[in-house]
Amino acid sequence: MDQDTTAGILPAQTIEALVASGAIRIARPLDADQVQPASLDLRLGTRAYRIRASFLPGPNTTVVDRLQSLALHEIDLTRGAVLETGCVYLVELLEAVALKDGISATANPKSSTGRLDVFTRVILDRAQAFDTIPADYEGPLYLEVSPQTFSVLVRTGSRLSQIRFRRGHAELTIDEIHALQATERLVDTAQPIVGPGGIAVSIDLMGEAWGGLLGYRAKRHSSVIDVDKKAAADVLDFWEPIQARGKGEMILDPDEFYILASKEAVVVPPAYAAEMVPFDPLVGEFRAHYAGFFDPGFGHAAAGGRGARAVLEVRSREVPFILEHGQIVARLVYERMTATPRSLYGELGSNYQAQGLKLSKHFR
Repeated sequence: MDQDTTAGILPAQTIEALVASGAIRIARPLDADQVQPASLDLRLGTRAYRIRASFLPGPNTTVVDRLQSLALHEIDLTRGAVLETGCVYLVELLEAVALKDGISATANPKSSTGRLDVFTRVILDRAQAFDTIPADYEGPLYLEVSPQTFSVLVRTGSRLSQIRFRRGHAELTIDEIHALQATERLVDTAQPIVGPGGIAVSIDLMGEAWGGLLGYRAKRHSSVIDVDKKAAADVLDFWEPIQARGKGEMILDPDEFYILASKEAVVVPPAYAAEMVPFDPLVGEFRAHYAGFFDPGFGHAAAGGRGARAVLEVRSREVPFILEHGQIVARLVYERMTATPRSLYGELGSNYQAQGLKLSKHFR
């Protein structure tokens, strides 16, 4: 039964109603699978700009105004173009918004984008923060794209980022998370750590579930990855597998990119959505997750899941850092949906339902 609440994350059917009403404006018809259970994929437009540096426009400036001084050259995306590592690009998206009625939004890289180490952030006119669309915003959306490890081939319509719409405040309290853990087992651990920021997620560095495989380290100076092609790239051309050695620890080398997995299996019940965020910036000099949205039904039995590991995109910062098995690296923040989506995550032919240690969909 659908929830009938005012505050919460908007489901797919409400997102489609926003498109029909003009609150979400589209330059061309939606792709068949563009609307997800609790989010909308954002599509690249026709032009990209190589820019000198990342920026925020500030409260009195539009993105176009800033581009006049920051753009190095314009790139035609209609025939496809390679975005190279170490460069920063800005692309106007095919979607724009005219939000009202207390609806705001946040954006995040898609899971496949994060697993390619492609850093993306949505920028608005007069914005003072990335990835945040206030309730009264009307105007275009732009995507900053910065490939960190692999150069990527993109084109008009490629989907690197996603947007989630919400009304009001719907984040669960500590008591509500405990109650939901008792009935749904959000993470499969006997005594989960729950705080104001959500429920803790730790890292698996034993690799027992994958025959001793701990994860993958990205290879530098590899070929280009076409972001729109599934299973087109050979894993060993781009990744070095990391085998367990019984120590339950590994050293992160500075500026290297790793794909690892959570120790816990994660579940998102149908009437809820979740986001993975950093646990605490003081616990270590590393980043553990780029792409953070978990749709309703992720890992849930109702959608063909049996619990799914959270894949962690890990990068150390300035110094080598030792990670240990079971170390807390992130937290899951759960929010209510305003209604249960008409289709759950695993019912859409989703790439990562019931996943274990899994690279992005681009690799075979």
